[in-house]
Amino acid sequence: MTTATTGAIDCDMHPAVPGMHALLPYLDDHWREQVSLRGIGGMDPSSFPPTIPANSRPDWRPTKDKPGTDLAMLRAQALDAFATRYAICNCLYAVQAAYNADFAAGLCRAVNDWIAGEWLDRESRLRASIVVPLQDPALAVEEIERRAGDARFVQVLLPAGCEMPLGRRFYWPIYAAAERYRLPVAIHAGSTFRHATTSNGWPSYYLEDYVVQSHAAQAQLLSLVAEGVFTKFPGLTVVLSETGFTWLPQFLWRATKTWRAMRSEIPWVDRAPADIIRDHVRFTLQPADAPPDAPALQQAVEQIGSDRVLLFSTDYPHWHFDGVQAVPEGLSADLVRKMLIDNPLETYPRLKETVQ
Repeated sequence: MTTATTGAIDCDMHPAVPGMHALLPYLDDHWREQVSLRGIGGMDPSSFPPTIPANSRPDWRPTKDKPGTDLAMLRAQALDAFATRYAICNCLYAVQAAYNADFAAGLCRAVNDWIAGEWLDRESRLRASIVVPLQDPALAVEEIERRAGDARFVQVLLPAGCEMPLGRRFYWPIYAAAERYRLPVAIHAGSTFRHATTSNGWPSYYLEDYVVQSHAAQAQLLSLVAEGVFTKFPGLTVVLSETGFTWLPQFLWRATKTWRAMRSEIPWVDRAPADIIRDHVRFTLQPADAPPDAPALQQAVEQIGSDRVLLFSTDYPHWHFDGVQAVPEGLSADLVRKMLIDNPLETYPRLKETVQ
């Protein structure tokens, strides 16, 4: 049985930049010239082959270009098919991988202007995340401030794999700006590839790289708590996107247990990590790393200890669920309702204002 998703808010969708040629009209004169002179062809977001099944369902794949580049297909296959009210576009273009912070800032401006002009202006159900140059927090703040006046941008987007843990004070100006403009910060699976994707060095296969993406998310989550980000910025919400969530019960237990024994090291963390995470952190649904039987999934959600943490997502055009069953079986009707509508509206103030 397919769970109805009418009126849902899709919190993770991926329009794709077709290539650097699409961004050229949105780059300033200097960087347009530099891209041409240097022969920079593109900044694809991962090393995965674009044709692997996880990147797109066969019927979601266009006859040419990359999956996620066709607005008409996105309308029919995602917005209309799931009866979506709003969908948040997380454009995964590897701008954070550039070593030149000024070039990264130029690319971020171009990506944000491209998503506004080519997608948001043409489809009223779409919203977007602000892509920022993580290489330089001051430049990232400039980009947040530049785009914050457009209410269609509803959060700030960061990759899970960075040069350093995201809780470090180096990144705090980004969180201050996000809190000031009431923008959640999404930490999405992906990497700047400054470090190996595993703690034991570089893996040999795509399978290894993909599976350990959740490890990076866990490390960043613990960093945000331990470094005191949520104490310093009590109005901040963080969304972990495409990182799974059934690992959370064990993580909450272990983090809280260890904090009780070592809390004197971090006195600014004045309550249990589990409570902080339940209050400040949300998780997108897909890919749902769900147990094989439905009751076990419901039990895992109950062990998380909150019905507020899950946000509906399709991860379009990526494909991590069977057929069109984006909502796995085994979840209560009340939880599904909250995940589809109530939790996203609570998480994203700008969406709530639009609905009202």
